[in-house]
Amino acid sequence: MSALNLLPTLKPAEHGETALVLLSGGQDSTTCLYWALHYFPKVEALGFHYGQKHAVELEQARKIADRAGVPFTVLDLRGLLRGSALTEHEQDVSAAHPLAPHLPAAFVPGRNALFLTLAASYGFTRGIHDLVGGMCQTDYSGYPDCRREFIDAMERALSLALDTPIRIHTPLMHLTKAETWRLARELGILDVIVELTHTDYNGDRSERHPWGYGRLDNPASILRARGYEEAKARGWLD
Repeated sequence: MSALNLLPTLKPAEHGETALVLLSGGQDSTTCLYWALHYFPKVEALGFHYGQKHAVELEQARKIADRAGVPFTVLDLRGLLRGSALTEHEQDVSAAHPLAPHLPAAFVPGRNALFLTLAASYGFTRGIHDLVGGMCQTDYSGYPDCRREFIDAMERALSLALDTPIRIHTPLMHLTKAETWRLARELGILDVIVELTHTDYNGDRSERHPWGYGRLDNPASILRARGYEEAKARGWLD
């Protein structure tokens, strides 16, 4: 298997020297962190404390950033985002969204719009114009703010707002979860994904599986486990 054969080569003319990765501590954003380390001479990471259901993700994100040797900054946004099972902790993460039944309860209204805006502003002050996020519309769990159409709109809006080209890279946008596992294998970070990342919506790290930590009682862990099994069946993890 040739290295990084899932993605076209990112040409130097298509990016600057430094990337700012939106790092949550989950599988997708961690894969994107190491993708950025492959293409960019310098990488920084940015996390967000927005009152999410548990602190495990950010704790793992810091460990992942330390392992990768990447500076990691966390912005405190508590109280700014509401209306989700990830912020209203008594809600069921596996249910439908109470305000929009066609969306999952874990959808956080405006989250990616806010995160990208703040990341662009933070990056601008540091001379960084390349943002990297783990948004994916193939396995996007019903989140409309993970579609490339939305990312393109944000890229244009932020470029206009800052009067400088802002590039938002989404390496996983058109990959299935199984292909994301394959990319992790090609990047040589399967151990990081399995041992350090956390995707379980309920913050449970009491059970360790071949696909990592969590329990199959929420959509995030189920999607992750299914992706692992598919990738394994296809021989992508050998």
